[in-house]
Amino acid sequence: MEKENSQAMLQKLLNDPAVSEIMINGPHKVFAEKNGQKILTGISFASEEDVLRWVRGIYAARSKRVDGENPYADVCMEDGTRINTIIQPISRFGVSVTLRKFSREIQTADDLIRVGTLNRKGLDFLGACVKAKLNMIISGGTGVGKTTALQMLAHYFAPDERVITIEDSAELKLHQANWVSLETKSADRDGRGEVSLRDLIRNALRMAPDRLVLGEVRGSESIDMMQAMSIGLSGTIGIVHGNSPREVVSRMETMILMSGINLSPQEVRKIIGLTLQVIVQMQRMPDGSRKVVCITEIRGIDGEDHPQIVFNDLFVHGFIKKDGEGKDVFGLKPVFKKYPLFHDRLRKMNLVTDKMFQDE
Repeated sequence: MEKENSQAMLQKLLNDPAVSEIMINGPHKVFAEKNGQKILTGISFASEEDVLRWVRGIYAARSKRVDGENPYADVCMEDGTRINTIIQPISRFGVSVTLRKFSREIQTADDLIRVGTLNRKGLDFLGACVKAKLNMIISGGTGVGKTTALQMLAHYFAPDERVITIEDSAELKLHQANWVSLETKSADRDGRGEVSLRDLIRNALRMAPDRLVLGEVRGSESIDMMQAMSIGLSGTIGIVHGNSPREVVSRMETMILMSGINLSPQEVRKIIGLTLQVIVQMQRMPDGSRKVVCITEIRGIDGEDHPQIVFNDLFVHGFIKKDGEGKDVFGLKPVFKKYPLFHDRLRKMNLVTDKMFQDE
């Protein structure tokens, strides 16, 4: 009965739109993040083995496992909820399960405006960048809404495009008719059969894609993503963890150099500066809301012997106006008349107007 009650209570939390994350720290400590606040729930499992049986059933249904040979693993449920499980001896105090829900209240790009992630000008500009097939990175810390934002921006893909999504744990759900979803595979018990992100990117290039979408880039696959961008596969979008556009680029340089590729740091920097075009920086605010706080253009490279990447902040989060009660209103606003190098390209495609870059 206790098992049935605990699972029923978990399902109730999953069904609650105000709950964004559920954290299980062993059988008797289950936390939920609700409206931006983490609270201890009254949910309790009978034992640690009870938690493991429940979570292993979910993993087995998706041909994944978590055990002594694979002490941590991710899986994504049909509704978009991502589950991460880690067990002993990696997790010193026993099994830990984290369930991150995909927001059900965000179903269209315009919903990003409704929940305050960004405003109309910011969304219209990002939509224009997607339609123009600019190479883009969405960055930020954990739980800031990067995957949700990427999925909503995918609504701007042309309906006839062939889109390949590549993820460790498949979360993205696109509306494209010609969409292929690829997911990595862990090695079997004999250490065979592993399929990495690098493997998938390389194979995707043989699948006649019009656009590549990478759920998360965090290692040597960075060089494969940049090479895909540089060979003419424009419109590639990826997610990278980082607290600012400059930190993201620095991390990408490091990840590429760690891939073992025979390039100097200067050559790597040139590849990034001449290939990547837009970084969308997201942040979680003190009130728990998730916002786009900066849209930055990568403007190219300055200098030959010691090349430096040139950043151009196009939209930043800041003070906008006073409301009717005299309170400060903050939001995403354009850096006045600071146009990107690709501005003429967007104008010729009738995707932007000069007014979009004017603060009001």
